[in-house]
Amino acid sequence: MHLLLLVTLLWAFSFSLIGVYLAGQVDSYFSVLTRIVLAALVFLPFIKWRQVQPKLALQLMAIGAIQLGLMYVFYYHSFLLLTVPEVLIFTIFTPIYITLIYDLLKGRFSPYFLFTAVLAVIGAAIIRYDAITDDYLLGFAVVQGANLCFAIGQVGYKVLMENHGEAVNQRSTFGFFYLGALAVALLLWAVKGGEQYPTTLTQWGVLVWLGAVASGLGYFLWNRGATMVSSGQLAVMNNLLIPAGLIVNLLIWNRQADLTALAIGGGIIVLSMVLNQRWLQQRTQ
Repeated sequence: MHLLLLVTLLWAFSFSLIGVYLAGQVDSYFSVLTRIVLAALVFLPFIKWRQVQPKLALQLMAIGAIQLGLMYVFYYHSFLLLTVPEVLIFTIFTPIYITLIYDLLKGRFSPYFLFTAVLAVIGAAIIRYDAITDDYLLGFAVVQGANLCFAIGQVGYKVLMENHGEAVNQRSTFGFFYLGALAVALLLWAVKGGEQYPTTLTQWGVLVWLGAVASGLGYFLWNRGATMVSSGQLAVMNNLLIPAGLIVNLLIWNRQADLTALAIGGGIIVLSMVLNQRWLQQRTQ
């Protein structure tokens, strides 16, 4: 859980950095490609090429292609249609996707995990129930595409590591995750990329931070953390990104937010985590 909390704090800045400094100013395909290239450079030196089975490498590449490559394409485009708070509120459905996909892969249905995920969704909805722009329908669809890709990747990685037990050194194999994402990013940039490149040091600095730190370090720690918690806890942790992102947006970029709604919604999310943890302890006992 501590790894997921650490990455939540790290990613809390990403929403605003993209919305303020990159969206509409730098080509989204170039931003995605740059971010993934930098993330890959962080982990490529750790790959032990001869010790990784080809099947495992391909599975990790497929997960990376979906969770990072495709997800980023949807994600960056959403900022062209929605404001930062709107992108945040539309991510509240990710926990539902995580719970349902995980149970589907395991051939079971866990109503309690679904309940805690729904509770977290309610809390997040309370935080950012607000007026929505005219493009919200298309924006909603785009964000749901990102949510599905992110959920499929998280669950896929979690199940893959569960099936391999402790036989896999995650640090020395995670580079394949980025190689899969890189293949998607390169293809899409070559086909659809524009000519809006960074023009300021601030924009380049944001891309370097998002690529090397938020993606390079963040996704490894997040996916590793996902293997250490239940699907219900993972679902709830996804929605903690929303109040974290809103707090950063409010304090640094002075965006308007309903502090009462933030407190109530955040409290409900924390309650869902507490209930989930208590149920897990009772089941273990």
